[in-house]
Amino acid sequence: MFKGPIEDRIAIAELHQTYADAVVRIDATDWSKVWTENAHWSLMGMDVEGREAIVAFWVQAMAGLDAVSFHCIPSMTVVVGDRATGRCQTQEIMKVKDGTTRMIGGLYHDEMVKRDGRWFYSSRTFNVVAEYSPPEA
Repeated sequence: MFKGPIEDRIAIAELHQTYADAVVRIDATDWSKVWTENAHWSLMGMDVEGREAIVAFWVQAMAGLDAVSFHCIPSMTVVVGDRATGRCQTQEIMKVKDGTTRMIGGLYHDEMVKRDGRWFYSSRTFNVVAEYSPPEA
């Protein structure tokens, strides 16, 4: 279900793409720009509070990867004024520094806020839907 002004829904889709682009480039500076200062990130049961802590946690997690392909597909966005909720499906292929590969399909439940004409994540909750680790050659 998608509801709300199309301009806001497009801007939120661009927020998701900015997030994904920064993940693929492993760019903490750009990735940090999508979060509010007091954001909440729940990642498979681990809760992190505040943009600074969220970015530090992400940098540590990304340090274990040589490369990542990350795609996100908005599957629901509802905009009411300067607030929005949504779901975003993800597909990730990760080349881990230990030489293994992980493939994960996941789902984000998002809360977003609009400040000074820009959308930011105020809360993201991620859960794995399916995971596959192919046998290494």
